[in-house]
Amino acid sequence: MTTAILARLQVTDPERWRALALSWRRWAELAGHLLDELVPRLAALPAVWRGTAATAAARRLEELRLRLVLFRLHCWRADQTAGEFAAALIRAKALLPSAPAAGTRTQGPPGGEPAAALALAAGADAEAARRLRDLAAAISSPAAPPQSGSARPDCASSPAEVRRWWAEIPPEQRNWLLATEASWLARLDGLPAADRDIANRLLLDDRLAELDRAIAKTAGRERNRLREVRNGLFALDHRLADDSGPRAYLLQLDVGGEGRAVVALGDPDRADNVLTHVPGMTAGLASFGGELTRAERVAVRAAEVDPAVATSAVMWLDYDAPDFVDEAASARQAAAGAPALRHFQEGLRAAHEGPPGRQVVLGHSYGSLLVGRAAAVDGLEADSVVFVGSPGVGVDSARDLRVPPGQVWSSTARDDVIQYAAVSPASLVRDLGTMPGLGPLPAFGLPERDLWFGHNPSDPAFGAHVFTSAPGGGHIGYWEPGSPSLEALTSITLGTAR
Repeated sequence: MTTAILARLQVTDPERWRALALSWRRWAELAGHLLDELVPRLAALPAVWRGTAATAAARRLEELRLRLVLFRLHCWRADQTAGEFAAALIRAKALLPSAPAAGTRTQGPPGGEPAAALALAAGADAEAARRLRDLAAAISSPAAPPQSGSARPDCASSPAEVRRWWAEIPPEQRNWLLATEASWLARLDGLPAADRDIANRLLLDDRLAELDRAIAKTAGRERNRLREVRNGLFALDHRLADDSGPRAYLLQLDVGGEGRAVVALGDPDRADNVLTHVPGMTAGLASFGGELTRAERVAVRAAEVDPAVATSAVMWLDYDAPDFVDEAASARQAAAGAPALRHFQEGLRAAHEGPPGRQVVLGHSYGSLLVGRAAAVDGLEADSVVFVGSPGVGVDSARDLRVPPGQVWSSTARDDVIQYAAVSPASLVRDLGTMPGLGPLPAFGLPERDLWFGHNPSDPAFGAHVFTSAPGGGHIGYWEPGSPSLEALTSITLGTAR
């Protein structure tokens, strides 16, 4: 019996499930286009037609609009289920001795774990079947508004309270709220990632339309800024519809300023390990693609190294990142963003299904200062924190961070300009005064101990575990495929780094 099941798993093609997920995504997209046509006509109807018949027609059209929204919602649930099942099958096949998953690297796991492969595939199959049964039941049960008087979470509610409230609501009422109050639900930390993804996807078309209207009314620099945000949002929309990598979950979207977005690759609520990647200076919607790629490389490599566990990576851009050097010289924006990061991590913990997952928070460049500020006080739900290319993290010792002992990691490439451009004033004075007769140049060729925002976390005296970065990578080369830093980041995320 086991041999037959193994043979079946051997010939199973996960790409068929990924194609199924993509087809459901396309149906949701088509329904979105229909809504784009219907909504303006529905809004214009009262100006040209009044009376009893007009009221009845408007009511029927509004029912049609709601049905289309619910149809999109159900399509995305089917997409999520098929996509996660495909990802689990890929990992299960990678555990078989003679069937590595397509695209895996040769230095991945040795394979030959049929029992683990069968357990993973069987668990994924049971979970997908359960979710599809729930979806079928939801489709057959019309969405209904929550009963009046039911308590809702407010701005002071914790993510755990949000999660309990959502779990107590019948499925048909959850669907009603998603279809009618997406803008409110989209920001709720503690809401399951699958539901929050749906709420934010429902808002995306409206955000694109808002930007188009704003662009048409402005000129000059403001018009250029809006166009950059709009182009970034269009690229994000394209990635959400893509099927070339892990299924993307849109957990936050804001088109104000340079734009903000939080995107998870793989469902963090069902992952054994979750890496939250916090980008640094100049990060915004226009540049989100590079940051998302860097986060994705860790998730993909983790699946290659240890297919038996699921790893999700989150690109967390929910703060006002500095745009210019003078802004980056201040800790103000990092301090302002730290509470939101702590709240988000708390939401990941509250929404997680099953045993608690391993949560790792990584800050790059100015983002490392934000992570340092978030970790310097109680309340950051992180099993490890990682700093790469840091200008300092706001404290002078790993002991000042409220994370488990021995779980602070750091790396700065020798040719990363950050350690020379972000020196502290005292270090600059020392460098200018060193080595009389030879000038200051030799001192500027060495990594600095004291940086603009405190002790260099990559200096062993800081107390973090310092890992190696490949030479020549500069400020953004830490995620290059095959680099020692990517391998280290993967091990830290998996909890196997020593």
